Amino acid sequence: MRIGIPFIAAFAAIALAVAGCSKEGGPGIDTTAVQKSFAPAEAALKAASAKAVDAVKKGDYSGALKELQLLAGDIKLTDEQKKAINDLIEQVKRALADAGNKALGEAQKALGK
Repeated sequence: MRIGIPFIAAFAAIALAVAGCSKEGGPGIDTTAVQKSFAPAEAALKAASAKAVDAVKKGDYSGALKELQLLAGDIKLTDEQKKAINDLIEQVKRALADAGNKALGEAQKALGK
């Protein structure tokens, strides 16, 4: 049963780290290029981009990545929109990796104690 306590502590540390990443805006993620490039777009594209930007601002990086990847596959995108979407996808991927690394560090600390 001693294995259960460290496992629970590690799980709690991961949960807290992920919850801590739910801050509005996200560190270093700039959504202005997407917002600017989709301002003149048709309503459906504008709504899809707004949904992705909102997810980023809420810290829902996995949801944002899903929305951005769907949007990136739209054949109606301009070159400017494609570039803005791809740049934002890379930023979101880095944020997800950072959150995962932070959670792993916290879990390792919890297991070490």
